[in-house]
Order: sequence, then structure tokens, then C-alpha cells
Amino acid sequence: MRLAALLFLAISTLSAQNAVKPGRFHVEHPTLLNLGFEWAIEGDANRNATVKVRFRKVGAAQWRDALPLLRIGGERVYREQYEMRYVVPDGFAGSILNLEPATEYECEFTLEDPDGVTGEAQQRVKVATRAEPKSYSGGRVLHVYPADHEGPREEPSFIGLKHAYYGPGRGDWTSVRTMKAQPGDTILVHAGLYRPDRLNYVDPLSGPFTGTISLSLKGTAEKPITIKGAGDGEAIFDGAGNSRIFDVMATEHHIFEGLTFRNTEVALFAGEKDVMGAVALTVRNCRFEDIGVGVWTENSGSHDFLISDNLFLGREDQMRLIGWNQAGSRAAGIYPSHQLRSFFAVKVYGPGHVIAHNAVAYFHDAICISTYGPPEDDLERQSSSIDIYGNDIHLSNDDFIESDGGTHNIRIFENRGVNAAMNGYSAQPMFGGPVYFYRNLLYNVPGGSPFKFSSIPAGIIAYHNTMISEQTTGGPYSNAHFRNNLFLSRNAPGRGVMTWGNATENYSTDYNGFRPNPGVKDQYRWLAPAPGKTAYEPARSDWKSFATLAEFRKATGQEEHGVELDFDIFQDLAPPDPSNRYKVYHSMDLNFQLRPGSKAVDAGQVLPTVNDGFTGKGPDLGALEVGHPEPHYGPRWITWKPFYR
Repeated sequence: MRLAALLFLAISTLSAQNAVKPGRFHVEHPTLLNLGFEWAIEGDANRNATVKVRFRKVGAAQWRDALPLLRIGGERVYREQYEMRYVVPDGFAGSILNLEPATEYECEFTLEDPDGVTGEAQQRVKVATRAEPKSYSGGRVLHVYPADHEGPREEPSFIGLKHAYYGPGRGDWTSVRTMKAQPGDTILVHAGLYRPDRLNYVDPLSGPFTGTISLSLKGTAEKPITIKGAGDGEAIFDGAGNSRIFDVMATEHHIFEGLTFRNTEVALFAGEKDVMGAVALTVRNCRFEDIGVGVWTENSGSHDFLISDNLFLGREDQMRLIGWNQAGSRAAGIYPSHQLRSFFAVKVYGPGHVIAHNAVAYFHDAICISTYGPPEDDLERQSSSIDIYGNDIHLSNDDFIESDGGTHNIRIFENRGVNAAMNGYSAQPMFGGPVYFYRNLLYNVPGGSPFKFSSIPAGIIAYHNTMISEQTTGGPYSNAHFRNNLFLSRNAPGRGVMTWGNATENYSTDYNGFRPNPGVKDQYRWLAPAPGKTAYEPARSDWKSFATLAEFRKATGQEEHGVELDFDIFQDLAPPDPSNRYKVYHSMDLNFQLRPGSKAVDAGQVLPTVNDGFTGKGPDLGALEVGHPEPHYGPRWITWKPFYR
């Protein structure tokens, strides 16, 4: 009798551990096109709980399915050399993708578990996507002119931005702010050169000794403070080689539009870690050139930025693809290894940012989330619900886009990257995820891999990407899922086409297309732990290699629908030359469109909200669907090619 009682107790305890108990449901900051959600749980030790998602516009009758939320929790994320250690909390996270701006949606989430659900199993919320910020039409219009302006002026007029923003004050009086701009004001910056003479005690532009102008006023969502070009010619803010042109980390609801920033280390500094960050900063239709950094915040309190339709031109070599750590660059007499002249175009932290339709060239990295370390406990100060899309990236000496430091619902989609010396799209690390990489293009990454999944990132979803390079970076990483991608090798000697490095039992890969490297024995490398184990610190013998996709499929049970193919799937595309790692290619010379009827057409899996509206019998593999227009990469105001010879 006692044995039966103990057995019953053990079964009851196990059942309780396997049953799921829902906790806090969190709606993340909406973006223009996407909505993100997190749902904390307890239990579900066997990880068989699921969350189904459906949605509809408020007032509509028909529901639509979305991707299910991703089960997260228990994954270890660490980098011991920096004493960084983090365990992902148990829960679900995920996004409803590809929505319409400024639209309210009804979203339903249903938690299911064969072992039982203890508590409320369904959540239903109404959430609106964001609208793009607009200048307030009913505010004052203040006219700014350069110090050497001659001719008529529109009134009220001011010499330099600081005069209009804070009021008059030179020398010791630069900190006197007697005429501050008001919420809803629009400051029109007329054509000319605005370059403060910081060593001039009575500089006409009221520049301080550092040459950096700190802006700190607060607009509102309805009445932002707008600083924009007047439209009568180029309005240029020239830093004269200073460290920062503008420090805006104390601002709220500011719009910078139609301006040029140049000749500085940092154009717009928007947040220092553990100090202060900007709120709702918009930088739109601007030009950045001869800079070290474009827009930069490291503060977790920064949120809801919109950085869109800008042109960023750095100082790195425009004729050669060097790479920041390539010893060959020093031997070639180009410049010393590890010497950077332009760091990144955009780097952010905090929730709700949108970085879209920018053109970026000649930087170390193009667009980044800050490598902040483990996220803060406050969900409102985590790097979540960030969209990076439609960007056109050319010639990075390290990576195209880094999601490093992201927590949940990072969405990197419809970007084009050509020429990265090291890696393409990075998660180094990801603190639970998901990070969505979908419909991105990549060409010519001679030093690394299309995806850099390092520092044990957790929660990776890679869908519908076209990667013209070998995926050799192998992790390990946790909770990664690959669907409908194309990985085509470049004929690089000794390199296989694909590497998967799974640290836990939670992984999947299927419906992908691969072009093996001719003459290479180990085409597919695989790491996965034995049942009940982990592979966070795998031995060399834990890695397995396979010569063909059929061998890989038989041994792992993965890629049941995967295919091997070649460059004839494209209308006109050849691999880059692996023998010339310095060579620079140009996007306008590359055609990523699939050839109708090729092996990649109709070969994908249906993924709701990702490939809705596909043509043919099924979705195509890779970033571009036959019969669909190619996305617009880069600023929508540029009608010329910014990165071509």
C-alpha cells in the first residue's frame, strides 16, 4: 500500500510539472508593421505546450491565422570571458507579422497542453500598430539661417539652430535658455553650412567649446518638435571634426528630417547606458557622410525610434573589401588590422524601434542592436519589438545587421546586403527570442557565414532567406528553426555548404535548398545533443558530417523536404569569385529573381503571415517569390544608385 501511495505521488508530481500554468501576458511596443507578445508560464517540463495565434482587424468578421508563439525557457546564454550568464525564463514569445500601419487589431492566443492547463488558457487583446510621426500643422514655424546668409529672410528668423531652439546666448551665456522651443514647433533650417567655430568665444552659431550642441526639450506624440530642411537647398550640419554634432539623449518626440550631417565622429548621440535615453526620436530623409557613427543609443530607456529613408556613408575603403581583423590588410599595406574609421551607421537599445529603408555603405557594421548584456528585469526596458527592414547595405568590414543583445521579437526582414568581410546577419547573442530573419538577401561574405549565431543565442527563426555563401558558423545555439531558405555555396575550397549547431533538443530544419560545394566531402555538419542532454560545450567528436543531403536526412530525420540545387534556379546569377576576397560587387549587377519552373519554385512550406499570397502550388524558396515585385531596398526618395562605382 505504501509503495502504491509513493508511486501515485510520483506520478502526480510529474503530471503537475508537465502541466502548464499561464502567468503574465505582456503586449510589447507596437511598430508600424508588426505586433509582439510574451506570455510567461510555469510547468510544461516536457515542453509540449503550444500557443495558437489568430487575428483580425477590429470590426472585421474573418479571423486569420498567424505563426504560433515560440516556446522559450531554460536555454543558457553566456560568454564566460565577460562573465555574462543568463537563463531564459519559461514562456512563449512571438509576433504577428506584416500588418498595416495605424490599424487596430484583435489578437487571440490559445494555450494548449495535453498534460493540462491550470488557469486562464486564452488571452484576447486589441492592439493598434503605430502611425508614422508627423509634424504638427498648428504650431509655430521658426526659420533658421546660417551666419553668412545674405538676402531676405522669413520671420521669425534666427542665426543657427541653437538660437531658435533655446534662445540667444554666446560665450558664458550659451547655457541661458530664455526662449525655448515649444511642443508642436517646426524649425525650418534654410540652405547653407552650419559649422560652429567652437574655439571662437562668441561663435555666431552659439557653439560651446566642445562643438556639441545638447538638445533636451520635450515634444509630445501629437505635437512633436520638428527640425527639418526648409527645402530651398541643402542644409548642412558640419561638425568640423568634433566628437558629436548633437546630443539628443534627453529629448522626447523630436523629428529630424531632410538634413545633412557630416565631418564628425557621432552625428546624433541619443543615449548613454545607465544614464538617459531619448524617447520617440525620428530621423528621416537625411544624409550622413564622413562620419564615424550616425545615430546611437545605448540606453534601455530609449524607445520607439523611427530611423528611415536615410543615406549613411562611412569612411571605410570604398574599393576593397578589407575586414577589420584580416591580417592580409596590413600585409597589403592598406591600413593596420583592427583600425576602424567608421564604426556603425545605427545602433539602438530599448523597445519599439523601427530602422527601415536606409542605404548604408563603408562602415564596420551597418545596423546594430547594442551588445548590452543580459536584459533588465523591467520588460519595458528590454530590447524587444524592433524592426529592421528594407535596408540596402553595401560593403561592411564586419557584419550587415547585428541583432546582438536583443531579447524578444526582433524582426529583420527584406534587407539586401552585398559585400561583408566577416558575416551577414548576426545574433551574438539573443536572450530568448524569437529573432526573425526572413526574406533577406546576401551576396559575397568571404570571411564568415550568412548567419553569425555566437555566444549561445537562443530563439532563432530563419525563413525565406537567399544566402549566396556557405553557412559555416556553427554555434552552438538553442531553439533555432530554418524553413524555405536558399544556401548556395561559392565554390570556396574545403568549405561545406551548411552547418547546424544545436545546443538543446529544441530545433527544426526543413524545406530548405542547398547548393553543395563541388569536390568537398563534408557538405553538411550537424551538432545535436543526445536525448536529455545538452551540447553547450561540445567535444569535436560530437560534430557529425555528411557528404549528401540524403545522408544527412537519413541520420538526423531533418530536411525531409529539403532539396539540392544549383545556380540555374536563378534567371541570371553567378557566385562571387572565392579567389579574390577583396573584390567589391554591386547590387545593381545582381539578379536574385528565380527562374520560373526551376527547382526552387513551389518547393516551400506555407507559413501564415510570412508567405501569404504566394503564386503557384506552394511558396518558392528564398527571399523573392516568382510573380511578385521585388521589395524596395534603401531610401524611397533616392532615384539613383548610391553605391555604384
